[in-house]
Amino acid sequence: MRHIIAVLLENEPGALSRVVGLFSARGYNIETLTVAPTEDRSMSRMTIVTSGSDDVIEQITKHLNRLIDVVKVFDLIESPYIERELMLIKVRAVGKEREEVKRMADIFRGRIIDVTDKSYTIELTGDGSKLDAFIDALDASMIMETVRTGASGIARGERVLKA
Repeated sequence: MRHIIAVLLENEPGALSRVVGLFSARGYNIETLTVAPTEDRSMSRMTIVTSGSDDVIEQITKHLNRLIDVVKVFDLIESPYIERELMLIKVRAVGKEREEVKRMADIFRGRIIDVTDKSYTIELTGDGSKLDAFIDALDASMIMETVRTGASGIARGERVLKA
């Protein structure tokens, strides 16, 4: 089962390396990983997407909590949450394709952020399935390059991840 684990940790050199090392040492896979400082510059928030049984996720959570830099760990799927991912996709757009690509971007609520004579770069946000659907809707030969951030998530309502 897919889990989104939010980790609040001290913004110190080596903190990310220790978390990634924990996963690799135990043979756990990280599907996506996003990290950035929070409103408190001394703290970072890490969002890890991984898969495993409830027992495996419980072990991961326990191991993460033991790391010295980790302040708090929360599995977002335990309560209602919001998930988003950012994708930048560069597509070939020449002649009649230009209108079709523009229409597709509008349908998926994407924004064209760069235009050349032969290509568009489109920015899309949403959950992973929306971004996958956009890619599937395009002719594969049109796609020049794709960059995705991986999932970021936040709990709904009053629940917060703070020290």
